[in-house]
Amino acid sequence: MKAVQLSATDGPSSLALADVETPTAAPGMVLVDVAYAGVTFPELLQSRGQYQMQPPLPYTMGSEVAGTVRELGADVTGLSVGDRVVGVAGTGAYAEVMAVPAASVLPLPESVSLAAGAGMPMNLLTADFALRVRGRLEKGQSVLIHGAAGGLGSALVQVALAYGAEVVAVVSTQEKADMVADLGAQHVVFADGFKTEVKEIYPRGVDLVADPVGGDRFTDSLRCLTTFGTLLVRGFTAGQIPEVKVNRLLLGNISVAGVGWGAALAGRPEMLAQQWESLWPHLSAGELDPAIHTILPLHRAGEALELIDSRSVRGKVVLDVNGDGSATAATGT
Repeated sequence: MKAVQLSATDGPSSLALADVETPTAAPGMVLVDVAYAGVTFPELLQSRGQYQMQPPLPYTMGSEVAGTVRELGADVTGLSVGDRVVGVAGTGAYAEVMAVPAASVLPLPESVSLAAGAGMPMNLLTADFALRVRGRLEKGQSVLIHGAAGGLGSALVQVALAYGAEVVAVVSTQEKADMVADLGAQHVVFADGFKTEVKEIYPRGVDLVADPVGGDRFTDSLRCLTTFGTLLVRGFTAGQIPEVKVNRLLLGNISVAGVGWGAALAGRPEMLAQQWESLWPHLSAGELDPAIHTILPLHRAGEALELIDSRSVRGKVVLDVNGDGSATAATGT
């Protein structure tokens, strides 16, 4: 089968299309005929050897997939051949067939295209984990979201809105501002000087800050919190890991909570299905529809990672595994 493999950790240029052996359906595993694969920021880091999970080289890249069930391994129940599904695994999505642990294979509503589905698993589940599980978001609360136009950021916007929150989206350009406004964000501010603008909107501060960016925004994000507010630390796309002086937490009665969705899954395989159940009504209602920046053919996977590296992406980058990338999120069935 065709697959895109990483042969060296020299960046996106190290990805290449190859012919590899088709995986088999081991017990507890599901083989998925891949229609589309999502492209994620951790995969950019993996291409450079900078991610905490680095499989031995060479390996087939990709962690999230949308397609149809091809074959079920022994002891797998609740799925049938031909079912439309999404799935998550550590590797293997940039290929025609992917082996996914059964607990990580989730049904996709008929109303959602496979192209859109490929942009959902990691971002929607991470957003749900951040806001509902770690942030204990309640209807009517306010959420400040950094990097709101990116794949995870736009998912955070949509999930927060679906759960009844009021969103302040932080972006860097007017194009991104227009995008998050289209997603429904009630307030949009620019990264430069965001604290001043947020304080004008919410003089007492916001309830939650979701931050996948880190860097020098961190301290001002703490200053944007209301009493009993929480800053959710998801990642450091700015490249710098910030530090916190804990007296700020003491004096403000505020919290900092880590959002390590992948780490939380370890030993908790049932968590994925529980999260998907929480998201399902909103998926079925069309409230969680990932913004897709572009769809590229499989052989351009390296270019897809370069796009993410450019910081110009608005929404999600998706790979069309069997086509030429001309499909759209609305028609990718």
